[in-house]
Amino acid sequence: MTQTTPHDTAETSWLSFAVRLARENVAAGGGPFGALIVRDGQLVATGTNRVTLDNDPTAHAEVVAIRDACRKLATFDLTGCELVSSCEPCPLCLSASLWARLDRVVYTADRFDAAKAGFDDLAFYDLLDRPRADWPMPVRAMAVPEGTSPFEAWLANADRVAY
Repeated sequence: MTQTTPHDTAETSWLSFAVRLARENVAAGGGPFGALIVRDGQLVATGTNRVTLDNDPTAHAEVVAIRDACRKLATFDLTGCELVSSCEPCPLCLSASLWARLDRVVYTADRFDAAKAGFDDLAFYDLLDRPRADWPMPVRAMAVPEGTSPFEAWLANADRVAY
């Protein structure tokens, strides 16, 4: 039998809370995903999947929780926080977690569980492993003379806030 530490017990409690949020969200007409942002053992924000409720394909539980945490903490940098999710974050949510500078991510169900329930997480992870030329949606770069001018303006702006 594996012995749990107090940290493991807290982590399990947070995961159970995320799962409960996901189940409650299904009952409320939303998707089966719940997420939390935790800092120093304290709950900062929660999120549930609102894709169909808000007609927003980016309204995943993790993104909703990140947005709420950023509003509450008045920052776009969530260093010192962790994401707790009822399911392995899809590529969108994992990218949002990286951009938010979260310290870590912990989840319970995975992309294979999500695929069994009819979600595209596994397919998108697989797609990202393939060359773009093989994607079903064309993604290509096209050069225009002023294409990099926004970056030049950014670098010339002494008041810019790095992120």
